[in-house]
Amino acid sequence: ADVLTALEHSPRCAWKCVQPRPDEFKPPPECPVFEPSWEEFRDPFSFINKIRPIAEKTGICKVRPPPGWQPPFACNVDKLHFVPRIQRLNELEAQTRVKLNFLDQIAKFWDLQGCALKIPHVERKILDLYKLNKLVADEGGFDLVCQERQWTKIALQMGFAPGKAVGSHLRGHYEKILYPYNLFQSGANLLVKSIDSMDTKDTKLQDQAQRTTAQTPDTSPTARRAKRMNYFCPSCRGSETDSLQTPFCFQVDLVVCLVCGSGGDEERLLLCDGCDDSYHTFCLIPPLPDIPKGDWRCPKCLAQECNKPHEAFGFEQAYRDYSLRAFGQMADAFKSDYFNMPVHMVPTELVEKEFWRLVGAIEEDVTVEYGADIASKEFGSGFPIPNGKFKVSPADEKYLKCGWNLNNLAMMNPSVLTHVTADICGMTLPWLYVGMCFSSFCWHIEDHWSYSINYLHWGEPKTWYGAPGFAAEQLEEVMRKLAPELFESQPDLLHQLVTIMNPNTLMAHGVPIYRTNQCAGEFVITFPRAYHSGFNQGFNFAEAVNFCTVDWMPLGRQCVDHYRMLRRYNVFSHDEMVCNMASKASTLDVVLASAVHKDMVSMLQEEQKQREKGKKMEAKYDHLQDDERQCARCRTTCYLSAVTCSCSPGVLVCLHHINDLCSCPITNYTLNLRYTLDELFPMMNAVKQRAELYDEWASLVKETLEAKLEKKKGLQIFRSLLAQSESKVFPDNDMLRRLRLVTQDAEKCSSVAQQLLNGKRQTRYRFGSGKSCSQLSVEELSSFVRQLYNLSCSLPQAPMLKELLNRIEDFQQHSEKVLADEVPSVAEIQSLLDVSFDFDVELPELPRLRVRLEQARWLEGAQQASTQPTTRTLETMRRLIDQGVGLVPHPSVEKAMARLQELLTVSEHWEDKASSLLKARPPHSIETLSAAAEKTSSIPAYLPNCRLLKDTVRKAREWLQEAEELQDGDCTPMMDSLSDMVLRGQAIQVRLEPLERLESLMIEVQEWRESASTTFLQRDTPFTLLEVLCPRCEVGNVGSPKRKAKKGKESPRSNKKKPPRLNTLSDVEKALSETRDSTSAMATLEELREREMEAFSNLRAANESKLLPTADCMDLKVCVCQKAPMGAMSQCELCRNAFHSVCVRDPSDSCETQPWLCPQCQRSEKPPLNKAVSLLASLRRIGVRLPEGDALHYLVERTVNWQHRAQEISQYFNLPELEERPGTPPTLTRWASGSHDAHNNTQAPCLTPEWNRTSHTQTVFYTEQRCIPLQGLSHDLEELMVEGLLLQVCLPEVQSLFHVLLDRASSQHTNRCMSPPQDESTDCNKHMETMIDSEKKAKRHLEREGLNAEHRGKDKKHSHKRQKMNKKRPASTSSSPRSDFSQSDDSDEEMAVCPAERCQLPEGDEVNWVQCDGSCNQWFHQVCVGVTAEMAEKEDYICVRCTLKDGHMRK
Repeated sequence: ADVLTALEHSPRCAWKCVQPRPDEFKPPPECPVFEPSWEEFRDPFSFINKIRPIAEKTGICKVRPPPGWQPPFACNVDKLHFVPRIQRLNELEAQTRVKLNFLDQIAKFWDLQGCALKIPHVERKILDLYKLNKLVADEGGFDLVCQERQWTKIALQMGFAPGKAVGSHLRGHYEKILYPYNLFQSGANLLVKSIDSMDTKDTKLQDQAQRTTAQTPDTSPTARRAKRMNYFCPSCRGSETDSLQTPFCFQVDLVVCLVCGSGGDEERLLLCDGCDDSYHTFCLIPPLPDIPKGDWRCPKCLAQECNKPHEAFGFEQAYRDYSLRAFGQMADAFKSDYFNMPVHMVPTELVEKEFWRLVGAIEEDVTVEYGADIASKEFGSGFPIPNGKFKVSPADEKYLKCGWNLNNLAMMNPSVLTHVTADICGMTLPWLYVGMCFSSFCWHIEDHWSYSINYLHWGEPKTWYGAPGFAAEQLEEVMRKLAPELFESQPDLLHQLVTIMNPNTLMAHGVPIYRTNQCAGEFVITFPRAYHSGFNQGFNFAEAVNFCTVDWMPLGRQCVDHYRMLRRYNVFSHDEMVCNMASKASTLDVVLASAVHKDMVSMLQEEQKQREKGKKMEAKYDHLQDDERQCARCRTTCYLSAVTCSCSPGVLVCLHHINDLCSCPITNYTLNLRYTLDELFPMMNAVKQRAELYDEWASLVKETLEAKLEKKKGLQIFRSLLAQSESKVFPDNDMLRRLRLVTQDAEKCSSVAQQLLNGKRQTRYRFGSGKSCSQLSVEELSSFVRQLYNLSCSLPQAPMLKELLNRIEDFQQHSEKVLADEVPSVAEIQSLLDVSFDFDVELPELPRLRVRLEQARWLEGAQQASTQPTTRTLETMRRLIDQGVGLVPHPSVEKAMARLQELLTVSEHWEDKASSLLKARPPHSIETLSAAAEKTSSIPAYLPNCRLLKDTVRKAREWLQEAEELQDGDCTPMMDSLSDMVLRGQAIQVRLEPLERLESLMIEVQEWRESASTTFLQRDTPFTLLEVLCPRCEVGNVGSPKRKAKKGKESPRSNKKKPPRLNTLSDVEKALSETRDSTSAMATLEELREREMEAFSNLRAANESKLLPTADCMDLKVCVCQKAPMGAMSQCELCRNAFHSVCVRDPSDSCETQPWLCPQCQRSEKPPLNKAVSLLASLRRIGVRLPEGDALHYLVERTVNWQHRAQEISQYFNLPELEERPGTPPTLTRWASGSHDAHNNTQAPCLTPEWNRTSHTQTVFYTEQRCIPLQGLSHDLEELMVEGLLLQVCLPEVQSLFHVLLDRASSQHTNRCMSPPQDESTDCNKHMETMIDSEKKAKRHLEREGLNAEHRGKDKKHSHKRQKMNKKRPASTSSSPRSDFSQSDDSDEEMAVCPAERCQLPEGDEVNWVQCDGSCNQWFHQVCVGVTAEMAEKEDYICVRCTLKDGHMRK
């Protein structure tokens, strides 16, 4: 992170902060890295031979020595001085150098014509003139490109963006700079025109001069290499206006143009500064518009200068001699300054990318220095050497003779270079390399395609790139293809170590490239003909040397032929090395002798063939040095033979180039020989004998090792071959090591096999991990038998062990067959277990068979679960899967597990999906849920959520069907049904389309109820809307006299099925909800109305009886307070009960003219009829039936019927027209004593006429308003008035009827006060007289005897009594209806019938009765006469008939 941060703030490395360029270097793959053990590291050649099959595939490899191998640095830092090479990075790369050479030619061309070249910029980039010239040439030349208008295409190929008119700019630059140069290269400017044609073409040439190229501004001539960057002067970015300006023209007298021969236009004549020839500017091709400044060369001189051969490219030597310390200071300062950070902090990846960027950059000229190829013989090696100047400590003496010491490696016996007599610096003697950042070594292969090894003693890493040997020719071909100009001038360019090419470019053309970073203390080995290159990351010190192994010999011979083709010098003579080895045939390693023999065979065949050409020559023997025996033609060292001629002393050629020596006849040539063929063939035979001894042995070993089947040799043959190798001292190579290993294995196998056959298994053959036990496993036995048959040696114990193995394998096959069954039988498995005891081996099938039993049991459980899907729950499946996981895997188990797992996955998926579908908000449609439910139906498992989903779909369908039936039905739906459907629909987790409509209906109904409640109900009323609108089913009594109770069983008629009694409001609501239509509801309500009328008739009579005059009124209990009447009282016009004014009346009500109703009777606001009709109409529009609606409907019908009946009755009784009129307010007269002057108090308040007829002189209470008296009032009028008051709507007819009856009663009361009727008093007296003691005694006796036990079961008179009860008596002067019969002497309880006119027929286990204490002694149901059980027990009860008819007075 610190490095990157430093780079981001570095001015030189600002490019690092931007996005990577498309052409940014991409590192190749890494080469192999080997880390040998100490044992492997002991012999370098053996280790290199071991890794060669791997490493030669990449060409290079890296070797890390074992930890602790750290040789001391033996070089004297202060005394080491060297002159480094100068490296300009952009001249190293082949393609970049081609471009630079081209620019040099262009610059030289314009410089010789007096103009300095400045490379223009296009689109803020330096124009690549080389690429532009090449692209135009590929398209057919300037004229063809202009003719076909290909400049836009050229611009695109050069990487410029389209649409910016870049093509026209490129054409202008080409025409100004490159076109004249191409004309010069083609020789067109050397054509001399005739004088005769000058006149006709003069005008044309002048016109051509007008459009010719403008010259660039004048600058001083520049050096070719050192100052090339002057071409890229930033001041020339406005290249459009650059021109090749010319100075004044030297005036020359008496000169003529060599083209046109004319001396005219002297001011346009140019004088060549090379040959003094003169030319007109317009005669030149191309013509010049102006006289150039500076020196000018004519076309002839220009051709002579430009056609001079190029200097071979090479590195220049620096001018300074560096010590190692001074070079290190310079190198560190350069790197630190370049990257603007400490050298150890610069990442290797950054240095690598920057190196390849600089190598390919034309405009950046970075120069570094490299101390390469420093001879260790002169300055000392970095490794310690014996007798060297570096004093080695005793602990480091091991490094003096270490094979990895590069001073020892090249000259060790396995290296064939030991047979090269001369010390070859860089090959047999190490070279030293002192590097700095960016210093590089270019693509090359080692001399004679040998191996090389490089050790980095210390310093920063060295980055390597390598290509395998098989890709060498491919790499050379790619470089020739991409930079042909360089190879034309230097065919052996790659051998000069001066050319590099980007690995990415080579890889793009199919060349395999590998890389590595060599750190201090690591070796890098390159293999034969493996091209390699690289650069240094910073200041470091390395040492390298070459070596050759036996396997290199064929490649060495091939390299000599390659050098002959390239005409390259040989570093040493390959033929000399082979002859030196052949001369020591008896001491050669046999492997090396074999390789030398093969090489000599090819060498002598070629030499014999070539010497045939020199049969006519004079033979001569010489022993010249190698540097004096080089072929003048191919530069090959002529060791065995050479050809000379006396005409060319010191010149010789090889036999391949005899014809290139001179023109003398071949008879004059001399054949110089080192050895005759007769001398060479014995040398080859000696090597052959040495090699054949080994070859025969090696051939026999190879044949023995590779023998198959019956051709295998016995163990004794192997032992003899080993003994022979030891006696002949054959080299310890791979073949011998293999022979030794096979023999050792065969001896071990033979011993173990014999022990197995003899039953001695305690020392069993060690196999695999090597652990031993007393019993072999079948696998080990089988492996051992296979090993016996795979041995290259034939053993006699193998067939017998094979037979034993076959018997075991038969058992295994049978076991496998049983184990392969899906559900094997237990008996079969048990039989196999019994047989297994016969084998004294470790059988792997035994645990498998035991495991298979467990698997079979599990499969049975799984199969049983699959046959009962209803019990296959998720928990069951999970339990089976958990059990199956614990079993050893088996196909049947896995298959069943897979099915179970799949079923579980599907089940869990659908369970979760069903749950999510049911919990979705908003709910899904029934189609979606139906589709999901249908898919779950095929799952053979018990899934609660899926079942719930199916049940939900079923409920939804049933609900929809009900909703459809409800919608399509003829009857209006009831509110309860609708509410129930909505509640059920809301509970169903399905999106039900009709539900929203039903919910809206519910809201409308609720709003209707609220509206009706607002209209009818009083504030803080205890009554519900239904209770107000329905006829009253419960009518109570307050303040009644004492009553006594009688309990008894229900009469036998209760056993018959009757409609339910509507005793409470809930019963009424239930009955209305259960009706199918409005007609049934109306019938129910009509029945309720009749009961209401009867109940109020009885209640009115009972309340009236309470208010009859008595001697002591303090025993009465009236009003809501249940106290005695006292003071100002109010009597309810409906229930006729009396109330204290202070308890119930508001002072503001004293002026009202309407009939006064008590709080219990005034149940609603009594809105006008039209409001009720409007509410009913709005409910019908809603289209829903509800009890309140039926009640409202009945109320409206009842009201209308009442209006019609009121009209009929008013006409019958000749009443005034019932219309609303103001009433006379009552006169509130308060007195303490009675008055007999009734004429003066016609408006005096009174309760009843009976009270007014009393003879008592003192009254304790009085009424504040007038009430309609019941005496003499027609039953129809009374019933009409009562029903009118019961109506919960406000009718003007009710008020009118009230005033009519009140006025009529007032007039009758006035008449009655003047002359009381005699019959009434007579009836009263008679009633008083009939109350005799015998009747009271009979009544008490009847009560004591108990009618419940005396007359039970007499059912025959029940129907007769019921018919008598239902008969109505004629109307009398009493205000209450009367019975037509009296209690008979022989009646009993079972035959008793309630004489109440409208008996409610109560049902139940016990029915409470009460007996009249008046003259009739009849029994009544308590509920029919408004008496509670407590009242019946504590008070006397006198029926209405006895009260009114007999005039009975309470004592």
